[in-house]
Amino acid sequence: MLYIVKYAGPFGYIKPWTAVRDSETFSQQFLTPSIVEGMEKKLFPEMLRQSGKILKIKRHRLNYCALDVQQERTWAKGGFEAKQDKGVWKTNISILKRGVMLEPNLYLAFSEKTDAEQAFSQHVCICRNEDVLLPEELLFVSGEEEFDQIEGFELLFCEAGAGFKVGHNRFAFGESMFGELKVFGNPIRQPSAF
Repeated sequence: MLYIVKYAGPFGYIKPWTAVRDSETFSQQFLTPSIVEGMEKKLFPEMLRQSGKILKIKRHRLNYCALDVQQERTWAKGGFEAKQDKGVWKTNISILKRGVMLEPNLYLAFSEKTDAEQAFSQHVCICRNEDVLLPEELLFVSGEEEFDQIEGFELLFCEAGAGFKVGHNRFAFGESMFGELKVFGNPIRQPSAF
């Protein structure tokens, strides 16, 4: 038996670990082990001492309606600067284009009903504090086969060599993380009517 909490929100963004200075980047469609572990630690503060382990969240699934490209103005850490070089004014301001997920749904699966109920009473953030997802539904499924009917992206965590590198784990001293991306059904939903 799996107990599933469905979270929903207006938008969300997961920065790919390779997109450090890209001027145009799109949200990745999957959660890395460190993101899932961070969510678990937020939902269950007693897990803060368990570093590098995901114990309560058994599976997850993410789907969304579309990617929307937004622009963001940025400048260097030291603040705004302007200077003239060969008659041309130059600044350290730049524009980033970022593809953000619209209306993401996140499903977190737990093996214990009490864990799902505790998670259902809280919000989560995908990666950034402004990407708030609120609990929308508490579901029960008989097992993995029924959970696999939920459409979306899921990264199945694995060891090096079995999947592709998805970043470095901030909870495990920067260890490389690996996973195998699974797509269940059609992960791009139709937008909801307003």
